[in-house]
Amino acid sequence: MATTIPKTSIALSALLRADFTTQWRNRRSVVLVLLVPVIILISWKGLVEKLGGPFALSNSLTYGLIAIGLMGYTNSIARDRDKGVFQRLRVAPVPTWAIMMSRLFVQLMMIVLVTTAIFVVGYDYDKITLTPTGYIITYFTATIGGAVYLALGQMIVGLIKSPETVNSTSRLVYFSFVIIGMFGGLGMLGKQVEDITQWSPYGTVKTIMAAGMTPGAWNMTDTNALLVTLGYILVFATIGIKKFKWESK
Repeated sequence: MATTIPKTSIALSALLRADFTTQWRNRRSVVLVLLVPVIILISWKGLVEKLGGPFALSNSLTYGLIAIGLMGYTNSIARDRDKGVFQRLRVAPVPTWAIMMSRLFVQLMMIVLVTTAIFVVGYDYDKITLTPTGYIITYFTATIGGAVYLALGQMIVGLIKSPETVNSTSRLVYFSFVIIGMFGGLGMLGKQVEDITQWSPYGTVKTIMAAGMTPGAWNMTDTNALLVTLGYILVFATIGIKKFKWESK
């Protein structure tokens, strides 16, 4: 009796449907991911005139990207690994790259959704407008920024097996980025912390997104921030992929 192995495209399509269905069933978490950057953007309305629309948009969007990578992706991977989901998928006629590609594609759609929400709220509430080129480039830089936190999340689940420890670690890192980024980036914690924040994953992502919103003002500092951001992705992803275990035992 011959065994029919489905095409990779068919298997990937089935995985995508399953992952999108799971994401829809967990729509409360999606709403929370959307609310955090939107609330921050609304609360910073007074800073728009002082620091500019790109500053408010890029900061708010950065918090949304952090939530996707550290609170969404990381915890879902750790939870499914602990439940044996990945072990069952690995014995199916599906390439291992397709399993992770499906998960990452869903997160990519989340990045697009959060970016669009920030643009809509920024325009409707704060009257912030960008050029068509600025909108397009920001979607591109938001994708790169999201990749940083997805890679960081992958590194966390690669180094830590326990889902409870992954959850607590990701929350700690998340709030560290939020607090230090919010106050350190504004210089409230001293010049040294401000400089460190500028070249941290939070700072470089915020820099390239703000620069993408005003492409005509892109300079060498923004280019260096882009290169550092790509370096973060490479380092985090390499460690996360190398150390990742398909089962928690």
